[in-house]
Amino acid sequence: MRSTHPKRLSCSYPRIAKGCHLFFHLLLPALASLILIGCASKPLLPYTTDTTPLVLVPAVQSGEQDKRGRFREIFCEVLEARANTVPDYRPCDEALTRLGKEPPGTGEPVNLGQSKRRLVTFFVPGVGWNCFSQWLDMRNTIPEHVRQFGYDMVTLDVDGLSSSSNNARRIRDAIMAMPGEGTQPDLVLVGYSKGAADILEAVVNYPEIHNRVAAVVSAAGAVGGSPLANDAEQSQLNMLQHFPGAKCKPVDSGALESLRPATRKAWLAENTLPDGISYYSLMTFPEPERISAILISSYRKIGKVDARNDSQVIFYDQFIPGSTLVAYLNADHWALGVPIARTHSTVGTILVDRNEYPREALHEALLRFIEEDLQETGN
Repeated sequence: MRSTHPKRLSCSYPRIAKGCHLFFHLLLPALASLILIGCASKPLLPYTTDTTPLVLVPAVQSGEQDKRGRFREIFCEVLEARANTVPDYRPCDEALTRLGKEPPGTGEPVNLGQSKRRLVTFFVPGVGWNCFSQWLDMRNTIPEHVRQFGYDMVTLDVDGLSSSSNNARRIRDAIMAMPGEGTQPDLVLVGYSKGAADILEAVVNYPEIHNRVAAVVSAAGAVGGSPLANDAEQSQLNMLQHFPGAKCKPVDSGALESLRPATRKAWLAENTLPDGISYYSLMTFPEPERISAILISSYRKIGKVDARNDSQVIFYDQFIPGSTLVAYLNADHWALGVPIARTHSTVGTILVDRNEYPREALHEALLRFIEEDLQETGN
């Protein structure tokens, strides 16, 4: 069937390739997301025997629980209830991707009122975030939305150019500095992109934070790394410190090494996640037409390994081993965590043209799902 979408800008067209290169390096945080256009000079996943033995099995065989059906119920009700009050409304069946045989929901009522647990999201962003966060101008719409219902959200200003081990220490210090308000753990650590790897290292390395952490969420997290990191250099990423308004410095210049698939998979093999914390995976699995124009090149590049990617990470590399499977979102990597189009309309119209997603409703639904799940599991 012929696509009904209008022709969109792609950096693969020779006439505009030069302009795309300039846009990538000067106007958008593309290096932060490891977007390197053009043909790879080497395989994204090169041949090597110096690797951790790996197997790929269905998620349900890895010790996790598939609760997509219940999350769909919650998300759909939240979406419809907030349709006129939050931006970027999208029908539920368009917002979520059905992958394989999705289990049915429970049929239980969905609480749309005030939270009893009063969970607090501790959001850890990805590579380069503090280099361009001022330009993004996020307006704090998600925290303002969830606070209406008794939740809260804070964003950690991690070192956007540094390693996961360095940022794990920053996460630890930030949590220890936060006042405790109750006897139950109240923090939900949400790691977007590389932020997920930073969080996992924090909970393994610093047991003193465990009594504050109720849950850990991979939100399009680079849990297993990104193939794009194999074809990039830290010196390219460090250019982001010259982005207008940037507040980032390459403390240890270890961001790319932390994102390489061999690094992440070796870390997972050598470290056991602590008990007493609930783990969840919220993954992006977009239809090809949901990829923004500026991300098409990286989407195709990773597609040489696996076409089931969000332009930055393959879907199965977003999964925390042994975690609860929450959902597959019909959104590309930026649509989930980098709301460019809302505050930069020209960029959103031309290059980041699939950036809209009901993030406020999604985050409310995620917190309601986790609160319910924690109560059922007694955590």
